[in-house]
Amino acid sequence: MKVLIVKTSSLGDVLHTLPAITDAVKQSGTIQFHWLVEESLAEIPSWHPAVTRVIPFPWRRWRHHPLAALGRGEPIHFLQELRHHTYDAIIDAQGLLKSAIPARLAKGKVWGHDRHSARESWASWWYHHPVKIATGQHAIDRVRQLFAQVLGYPPPTTPPDYGLAGPWMADRERSDHLVFIHGTTWPSKHWPQGHWQQLAASLDGTCPIRLPWGNAMEKKRAEAIAAAAPLSAKVLEKTTLEQLAGVLATARLVVAVDTGPAHLAAALATPALCLYGPTDPALVGTVSGNHDHDCGPCPRAPCRQKICPIINRDAAPPCMAAITPTMVQKWLEHQG
Repeated sequence: MKVLIVKTSSLGDVLHTLPAITDAVKQSGTIQFHWLVEESLAEIPSWHPAVTRVIPFPWRRWRHHPLAALGRGEPIHFLQELRHHTYDAIIDAQGLLKSAIPARLAKGKVWGHDRHSARESWASWWYHHPVKIATGQHAIDRVRQLFAQVLGYPPPTTPPDYGLAGPWMADRERSDHLVFIHGTTWPSKHWPQGHWQQLAASLDGTCPIRLPWGNAMEKKRAEAIAAAAPLSAKVLEKTTLEQLAGVLATARLVVAVDTGPAHLAAALATPALCLYGPTDPALVGTVSGNHDHDCGPCPRAPCRQKICPIINRDAAPPCMAAITPTMVQKWLEHQG
């Protein structure tokens, strides 16, 4: 049986899909999975041994440079790649128009969330078989239930198994370093830079601290945090996803905000404390037996707003600011 998964982005969403693949393989080891994914995340699906083909989808690049993409004939080549195989099932696990349309363009019948459970109700119009999945559940559970309905096995009740088999999983040994995952896309999800600096300063000279970054703004923040702990903190070079996975796989502990690399730490079973304010960890939080969540108090939390609705854009969201460096330090001390 050959199945195409359509889950294009983001990093966290892509990682949320991996346990459903593991479920399906346990039920029937003969399934082959192909995966349509945003080109910047194409490394991730290849880490699961059941994914035999990855189709990069350069949507973000096309959106910013459409004429250049057309001039190079990229959309035609992409469509040829997409339609190279006929699939027994096509599963749109994203539930957005940007995923539903390419899913329909592939060769095979398309399954996805119905209009009441899709992230964009219009997406369900493109499916041959809309599937009702109850909302109010964690994203991982919803994807696992979708795969179970499409592929015909009982909904799983076991803890999620991400099934990663990257090179850093074989004979890995934990190092003594900590990783601070400080970068995130929403302004409202940031932990104040001063809090990061105070935490780093309190640990200076006691253990190595690694500071990854993804863009110029995050690099600047990493450098400011490192300056507060000159004996311990190190700003990493720009990393690929595989290199970042290697850093996280060998880390002793991770402190993270709500962002994709935190879910990567969960998939790698690296112990972590994840800090939440405007988002609800019960719905989108990291899922791992050794992850803890700390939620900052606020009357409107979780507000699910990219910009804090009660303060100036440049000020620290009160829900995140309420999580103090001392609280995080106590968690680190408790881990030993």
